[in-house]
Amino acid sequence: MRYFPLFLDLRDRLVVIIGGGAIAERKLALVAQSGARLMLVAPTLTPALQALCDAGGLLHRPRAFEAQDLDGARLVIAATADRAVNAAVARAAEQRGIIANVVDDLELSTGILPAIIDRSPIVIAVSTGGTAPVLARRIRAQLESVVDESLGRIASFAAAWRGRIRAAIPDLSVRRGFYDWLLDGPVAALLRQARPAAAEDLLADKLARLRQDTASLSAARRIGSVALVGAGPGDPGLLTLKALRALQGADVVLHDRLVSREVLALARREAELIEVGKTGHGHRVAQDEIHRLMLEHALAGRRVVRLKGGDAFVFGRGGEELEYLRANGIAYEVVPGITAALACAAYAGIPLTHRDHSGSVRLVTAHCRESLDATDWRGLANARETLAVYMGVTMLAQLRTELLRHGRDPATPVAFVENGSRPEQRVVVGTLQGIESLAAEHALRSPALLIIGAVATLATQLHWFGAPPQIGTVPAARDAA
Repeated sequence: MRYFPLFLDLRDRLVVIIGGGAIAERKLALVAQSGARLMLVAPTLTPALQALCDAGGLLHRPRAFEAQDLDGARLVIAATADRAVNAAVARAAEQRGIIANVVDDLELSTGILPAIIDRSPIVIAVSTGGTAPVLARRIRAQLESVVDESLGRIASFAAAWRGRIRAAIPDLSVRRGFYDWLLDGPVAALLRQARPAAAEDLLADKLARLRQDTASLSAARRIGSVALVGAGPGDPGLLTLKALRALQGADVVLHDRLVSREVLALARREAELIEVGKTGHGHRVAQDEIHRLMLEHALAGRRVVRLKGGDAFVFGRGGEELEYLRANGIAYEVVPGITAALACAAYAGIPLTHRDHSGSVRLVTAHCRESLDATDWRGLANARETLAVYMGVTMLAQLRTELLRHGRDPATPVAFVENGSRPEQRVVVGTLQGIESLAAEHALRSPALLIIGAVATLATQLHWFGAPPQIGTVPAARDAA
């Protein structure tokens, strides 16, 4: 991160703008919203800037830049077309420890001006590090369409009540839950309807009842809750909005080993992140220990997110964890995630069903020998069915042997999708008879989903994400034995 994001208080501080053209005009209009004292240094000004000076709206030094123009300034913006002048401004700013923004010149700048979404007191700044301002403006336009205009009013309202809310609800974890109600519930709805008096009455009544109901507050302090959240296969863009809200409200996140760093980065900054992942060859954290951690943190009044790759109810032992929470009286909710079969197939361009190739799909786990021993192999041999095999790179020999023994065609297409939906995604296509050679040849590693069926060949035609699929070598006859 080359540029550290920071919001400056420029009220009544001196900001100097060097230049008097159209660019200086735009920068002045932006900075003026901060309440800064503004000074222009330029021999000539645009008519609009000149009118502001004539009206007494800003100071103007009608001459070329001199280093002493920056004395006492907090920020300087160089907006001239002369790089020599801009360089002189940057040097003078550096000598005085002043942040300098040189328009369209990253080399000379020590600060850049972001694209801004203003919902004061909420302000969102978008920056591309000065490398792609057009992209920053496009992101700002997208955010403008989804960030409600009423958020500023809601934030100001919450700030005005902050002291009274803190006094009524001293416990931090309970108070955070109350703010969720305040920001998502009927109070916010009244503010969106421009009915602040009704919002005040409703909030005052709610706080009065909370003060009286000390038993409820005491119970809420003692017991937290657990959200069982599906993190999807890795691409943070595949998180649901509800999953994102759960992460941003969490006190503790108990996460699987394969949950991507990008997804974990979306958790609340103060949240404690605890890895409780497992490997394909053995448990790093026993399931009983995961149960114990969920219970321990929930009983301490914390909001726990149990974050699982994919979906918690598809080979994720989510049902066992809910049974444990229910047996121990812990409140819980489930936030589904996009399971690997759906996401990896989609990102590889493989439709799991297709009118010409497959009328159904089965989700299968090849995590261990016991899971394969209990498998309905005769049913899996159906040529018109797609198999999506989870954790399928460790038990390939038995998988191939049983499918061929029960009648699946050795030439059945297969595709491995390694790190599906992530930038490093790889797709490798081959046939069932050479499945072990295929995995060895390309050094395939977990996490990888194995797709078996005629639809697997479509990866070579329909791929759209990441590198094109790799085609495995044709196996020797002994491989199919």
